[in-house]
Amino acid sequence: MRLLLVEDDPELGRRLSDRLRSADYAVDLATTREEAEDWPDLDKMAAVVLDLGLPDGNGIDLLRQWRAKGVDCPILILTARGSWQDKVEGLNAGADDFVVKPVRFEELQARLNAQFRRHMGKRESVLRVGSLSLDPVTHIAEDDGEPLALSRKEFALLHLFMRRAGQVLSQADILEDLYDLEAERELNTVEVLVGRLRRKIGRERITTQRGLGYRLEP
Repeated sequence: MRLLLVEDDPELGRRLSDRLRSADYAVDLATTREEAEDWPDLDKMAAVVLDLGLPDGNGIDLLRQWRAKGVDCPILILTARGSWQDKVEGLNAGADDFVVKPVRFEELQARLNAQFRRHMGKRESVLRVGSLSLDPVTHIAEDDGEPLALSRKEFALLHLFMRRAGQVLSQADILEDLYDLEAERELNTVEVLVGRLRRKIGRERITTQRGLGYRLEP
């Protein structure tokens, strides 16, 4: 899953990005309001972690603008501003959660996981396609009740396929979901990853649509 981190402190942004990536997220980093406001594929983000004290504007105003545009992914405010007035303003502006710095990474991750569960609404959090099941929160994938031994990227790819079962995903779609904008992207990487996943869940489950991409058969 991809996250957008909006944080103007370069050192904090780097450290937090590294921790999130170590927890299997793909992370894009924006350091100003202007950069975040015009982010090219915000609709592909699983969540946004937003600082309020940006050098070129107020994060609250950016949050309101996103919600007015129909951005509906979970947005978690992470800020040094900890007054109850700030919390009320942030939540009323459309934030799903409000976390005051400093915070332990484990708590931040737990809060993100809680937002993912809530964002699914009434749908079951565990994804199921045929005999495959995948829990994006516990990071457990099974086939007919038997655990699948997947690498981080294999798990992320299966998660993407199961979210969009029956749809054709181009190599570009897969690269955008699994890798940061700054990451090195090669189409051959997708072919290798799909091949590895096929060997673990069955080649017949992921079909190749020549010239278009790949599809997980429902």
